[in-house]
Amino acid sequence: MNIPDKANKLIAATSPYLLQHAYNPVDWHEWGSEALLKSKKEDKPILLSIGYSSCHWCHVMAHESFENYDIAQIMNEHFVCIKLDREERPDIDQIYMEAIQAMGQNGGWPLNIFLTPDQKPFFGGTYFPPKNWSQLLLQVNLTFVNKRKEIEDSATDLSTHLSISDLHRFKNMPNENALAADVFDDLFQLLKDRFDFTEGGIDKAPKFIMPSVWLFLARYYHITKKEEALEMLHLTLKKIASGGIYDQLGGGFSRYSVDGEWFAPHFEKMLYDNGQLISLYSEAYCLTKSPIYKEIVYQTVAWLKREMTSAQGGFFSALDADTEGEEGKYYTWTETDLAFLTSEETILLKDYFGVASSGNWEHGKNILKRDSSSTLPKEAKQLTERLLTVREQRIKPGLDDKILVCWNCMAIQGLIDAYRAFGDPSFLSLAENAIQFIEANLISENILYRSFKNKRSVTTGFIDDYAFLIQAYDALYQSTFNERYAIQAKHWCSMAIENFYDPDDGFFFFNSNQAEKLIARKKEIFDNVIPSSNAVMARNLYYLGTIWNNQQWIEMSTAMINRLSKMITAEPIYMSQWATLAMETTIGLTEVVIAGSDSESIRKEMSSSYLPFTILMGATLETTLPLTVGKSIEAKAAIYVCKNKTCLLPVKKVSE
Repeated sequence: MNIPDKANKLIAATSPYLLQHAYNPVDWHEWGSEALLKSKKEDKPILLSIGYSSCHWCHVMAHESFENYDIAQIMNEHFVCIKLDREERPDIDQIYMEAIQAMGQNGGWPLNIFLTPDQKPFFGGTYFPPKNWSQLLLQVNLTFVNKRKEIEDSATDLSTHLSISDLHRFKNMPNENALAADVFDDLFQLLKDRFDFTEGGIDKAPKFIMPSVWLFLARYYHITKKEEALEMLHLTLKKIASGGIYDQLGGGFSRYSVDGEWFAPHFEKMLYDNGQLISLYSEAYCLTKSPIYKEIVYQTVAWLKREMTSAQGGFFSALDADTEGEEGKYYTWTETDLAFLTSEETILLKDYFGVASSGNWEHGKNILKRDSSSTLPKEAKQLTERLLTVREQRIKPGLDDKILVCWNCMAIQGLIDAYRAFGDPSFLSLAENAIQFIEANLISENILYRSFKNKRSVTTGFIDDYAFLIQAYDALYQSTFNERYAIQAKHWCSMAIENFYDPDDGFFFFNSNQAEKLIARKKEIFDNVIPSSNAVMARNLYYLGTIWNNQQWIEMSTAMINRLSKMITAEPIYMSQWATLAMETTIGLTEVVIAGSDSESIRKEMSSSYLPFTILMGATLETTLPLTVGKSIEAKAAIYVCKNKTCLLPVKKVSE
């Protein structure tokens, strides 16, 4: 029985996900002192339910159970119920996701976990059908009442396990020796062993794109010129771009493919994937000049601008997989849907996008895919424009319109990489609008905040917010020579060290020193679909240490790499960002200082080339960057190539 009720406490939330549950009959609370004190006062266990707004199974469980009045009454009677948006509070999600995995269960969302009043986990799982859920609620309550001591003891043991850092758990001792160049050949071989030589990517299903793996491969090819590495990169990027995981009409990538062929996606589109993939395809274009990669970048940036950009310039977080409760409804086509096409257009659709009268997916539906060998001809592009116009009239998927600092900064990085590759000023404009939004709305009194929806949340930034913000400022500086960006990068790097750095092991905590105390304080080490915050911070320290001639920062970065050297050399996928940084530090960065009245045209010419392991800087009259001070700005053009603080004589042309 479903009985509509007045709003619960989530009505005051800034998270779109929490607001989706504001009219559930469950007496939901946000995570905070009120709910945590209520649990202790009433001596009730906490039921913590974690998800995010574009999560398909979160919606299913909400509809089946959390909107059900009878089930809600059981929840309200026996538990203090807390709803959490994992994207607003990744620190809490990390802890309890690890707890579920430590219990021997597969992680995922929705994550439903039961805690003692002092926040220690004792049982949980992911999605539960309504009958199982209601039975579980009663059983957990009965066990909590009758076997309290056993639960407390077990929860304490598990909490002790959670408090042990990954650095300690994997027993990585410092290695004072820099990684040798031949280590990267071994890493490449390990990657080959796990590579899918038919469809590209990692040889498993479901398939996640893992952008940082392919950025490593591009750089590896650059230094070795091994054709096999380039072929693996090409195969992966072209197969992804031609599959259903890529929106063939509107641009943008879905989060993952449920099969091994990049064909049938889980249709949600996340900002963090697309920001990184704009970077990846832009870099691949600089390396290869493949027109397909340019087409993908332009189409994806058009989607970002059209569907994901707020009026104030910030970028929204995600598009839902579901429309009207049906996954993929917005993106798929039945034969009836396509009845408006001419016979010639229908033939084109079958030839270029694999459409079948009976459907190429389930229930007579078609997911558009295409041949991966070439760009689309003019007539096929015209057809996609017509189909997109028709699709735009459909009810759109749900939009998670909160604006997160770290994800916005990944999108800024992507746009800057696209600007450097193609020289299109509209890409730079989008990036600068987004950084201005962050500065105006998510930075106040020298404090960085995590999230914004109509107003900023009270949650302050985590180390991933700082890491990607610093990276974005660095990218903006190198693409504009506006030293304000370099100064901001330096400032926020200093703030990150002050608030997150652990001098005992040389890594960064996920939560700041001022954040609320949770049952564990984690450090994010492993790269996943998003590179780990510690890997990004290590890169920031190395790059900014070079730009600002700060040897201490460079040494902090190399110490982080050396501490993880054994894991880096053993794991090319979940240490891929670290491997790229290790390659950069092993080979060393080349610093190029551009001076003179032609500096902007020279910067553009250099940026469009594939120049990893290079930092670009611009000399001006007011420069404060150590390497640019004193460089001639009188001439029409002067290019200084420097390494290890030593510069060659200036030249006038990029070719020189």
